[in-house]
Amino acid sequence: MKFKAAIVIGVVIAGLAAGVYFFRPHTFHGTVIQSPDPSYNFTLTSANGNVSLSDYRGKLVLVYFGYTFCPDICPATLANVGQALKKLGDDKASQIQTIMVSLDPERDTPEKLAEYVAHFHPSFIGITGSNEKLAEVTSLYGIFYERSQGSTEENYLIDHTATLLVIDREGYLKLVFPFGVTVDEIADDLKYMLRQ
Repeated sequence: MKFKAAIVIGVVIAGLAAGVYFFRPHTFHGTVIQSPDPSYNFTLTSANGNVSLSDYRGKLVLVYFGYTFCPDICPATLANVGQALKKLGDDKASQIQTIMVSLDPERDTPEKLAEYVAHFHPSFIGITGSNEKLAEVTSLYGIFYERSQGSTEENYLIDHTATLLVIDREGYLKLVFPFGVTVDEIADDLKYMLRQ
């Protein structure tokens, strides 16, 4: 009888320990945002026509502001996101939409953007708009950008905020990844958010 009681107690303790493990709060790798209002809905142009943020309600939306001539930060970030989606698998990746907003409408046509983002993942969408519209969108999302001189008039660079924004299924900004976040960290946070 004592032996059976010991087994029962052991099973209960193991169950409690497992419960503590499985119900620990998730530790995010980005900065969690608790916004009371939905994200600003904007419409910009892709190679296939106008794209609005609200078109993807019901999915997680990753928004990245950059440009195709970016020498390092933009391709590194987009490559990590693409690898994270592959790591999650097709079923989970289909519930996530990544949008790159180009801050360089003079050089980044919608067609060029479509070709560029497809190198990182086939589901990525590239959009842009007028300088006035981009200034409005970036100001509302806290994105800084500024054109800096290059070696020639056409060979300029754009200094810009390099964060990756994650908007939840209901349209609220929930997470901001800093530059340098790893493939595994992105995948871990997105996997958790998809369960919410």
